[in-house]
Amino acid sequence: MGSIIEMAPLQVYYSALLYTPISSLIRVKYLKNIPWVTMEPKVADVWSSLIHTLKGHTGNVNSVVFSPNGKLVASASEDNTVRLWDTTGKQCGVLEGHTGYVNSAVFSPDGKLVASTSNGKTLRLWYSSTGKQCGVLDGHTERVGSAVFSPDGKLVAAASDAETVRLWDTSTGKQCGVLEGHTRWVTSAVFSPDGNLVASASDDKTVRLWDTSTGKQCGVLEGHTDWVNSAVFSPDGKLVASASHDKTVRLWDTSTGKQCGVLGGHTERVRSAVFSPNGKLVASASHGNTVRLWDSSTGKQCGVLEGHTRCVTSAVFSPNGKLVASASNDNTIRLWDSSTGKQCGVLKGHAGNVNSTVFSPDGNLVASASDNKTVRLWDTSTGKQCGVLKGHTSWVRSAVFSPDGKLVASASHDNTVRLWDTSTGKQCGVLKGHNWTVNSAVFSPDGKLVASASNDETVRLWDSSTGKQCGVLKGHTDWVNSAVFSPDGKLVASASGDKTVRLWDTTKKTTIEIIETHNIINIMKFSNDGTHLHTSNGVLQLKSSLHSGGNRKLPHTLTHSLYVTDQWITYNMKKLFWLPVDYRPRCSAVNDTANVLVIATTSYKVIFISFDFTALPAAYLQSSVAVIAGKDFLGLVGY
Repeated sequence: MGSIIEMAPLQVYYSALLYTPISSLIRVKYLKNIPWVTMEPKVADVWSSLIHTLKGHTGNVNSVVFSPNGKLVASASEDNTVRLWDTTGKQCGVLEGHTGYVNSAVFSPDGKLVASTSNGKTLRLWYSSTGKQCGVLDGHTERVGSAVFSPDGKLVAAASDAETVRLWDTSTGKQCGVLEGHTRWVTSAVFSPDGNLVASASDDKTVRLWDTSTGKQCGVLEGHTDWVNSAVFSPDGKLVASASHDKTVRLWDTSTGKQCGVLGGHTERVRSAVFSPNGKLVASASHGNTVRLWDSSTGKQCGVLEGHTRCVTSAVFSPNGKLVASASNDNTIRLWDSSTGKQCGVLKGHAGNVNSTVFSPDGNLVASASDNKTVRLWDTSTGKQCGVLKGHTSWVRSAVFSPDGKLVASASHDNTVRLWDTSTGKQCGVLKGHNWTVNSAVFSPDGKLVASASNDETVRLWDSSTGKQCGVLKGHTDWVNSAVFSPDGKLVASASGDKTVRLWDTTKKTTIEIIETHNIINIMKFSNDGTHLHTSNGVLQLKSSLHSGGNRKLPHTLTHSLYVTDQWITYNMKKLFWLPVDYRPRCSAVNDTANVLVIATTSYKVIFISFDFTALPAAYLQSSVAVIAGKDFLGLVGY
């Protein structure tokens, strides 16, 4: 955060005002200082309890844990790494060596070691101070799901898909016990506070207790109606909490093996549960994207922590119990204040991620495409939903209006493009031919053609009136994520994972130019004269669209453009507003005529912002884009 403030302090100040909760006195007093925002995004009424978001992993985060002194967090990810963070949010180590997804990480009681488990069938030990690997414990025959140190740090117990728990001596790396008895995968294992017992959770719907000195089973805890994902002892060892696919957390008396509480309230399966250091609270992490807090003595729910945009895989308390850290498949770790656990409103419509948004030609509607297999129509004047287009059998990747606004074309993971009548919401065509996911579709300027871009490495052309395929454009060597027609409809530009943009002649169905971009382009549009492509990453000159007289000069000033990148709203290639984590786009759309922006965020929100650019400071109204010859961008978004 410090570096962002140093690079663009004024823009961060504007953003802080814009996204501060409605009840904030700072917002009430100073929001008038940004008069060029004429429609503000809807924000929370009060501050969330979220403190930090730790970003750096490139894959799902499967677990997170505090070091014993509370100064470090270790996170395990499907990017095959364990990462170490300090609690200010800074990354301070990357532990590399696993050859498969890392499923869990845990600190030794003295904090000097980290143990991590992997799909690569190994348990690895690391020095937390240096990040160096100090042991590879081989012996498991299947995926190792989790590991835990004994209270004295002399043993590690590792749970495996081979239906066993294995015990290892941390000083020698030798195996010293195999706990057998479960009839399906063992999902987790944990030592009691005195180290005398191990509790193991399994897909056989049971939790089993074991004597660590003998390796013998001494209890079976039965009651769950589905897989048990994790089990944990209370700090005094008198209770076990188990989390299950049956959407409950159950509490058990370890001396009798009897069930003494059912914590119900989650709407999806519960991945993990953990006691607070004083044993008074239980935190449970769920596929419902939430962490819930419970009073362990009464079983009553006392807080819901919302903010993650995908399932929460684990949660853990800090050693002093004041913080909760949660790990999620949205690739982030979030820290929460456990004493408040405040719930704040979220604007919801789609039940899944929103993949794209687009304005109708008259600006009166927005269409949004979602993972819940629907396209939704929204009234831009009110922000209210005014239609749901149903018919796709899988995720909808994008949607686009026809030039006259009468049709919507939607591209889907079900390998089809579907056409819809916007006045009735009825499906009026299914365009079949792609053999893999269709990422985007676009109408030609006259509305007679549709071009679709697919993971099958092709762009296909369709007659919008009949739905018949009338061309296949082949040449890309990786998935094609977007396509766009030139203003006269004679060209199609396509952008691909092969890091090229290709220009195609729509009549001859041939490639006429290949531009190497060195980056993957997701958003493109032709300039009005067809001489260059505006992209969210900059501007590309197109040789093939120039007059036969050779390279004519570009205009000295490029068209003013409003864009949204990963972290910024930009205007005229200059940063306007920094986007906080919860407001960053999964996709966005711009109405250039009305200067209205719609963002579908990674936290399931659809927000509208409108601007009066005549009120902007003069520095934003003049572009300073250097013209660069060849395949490079003419200009990139600057500070």
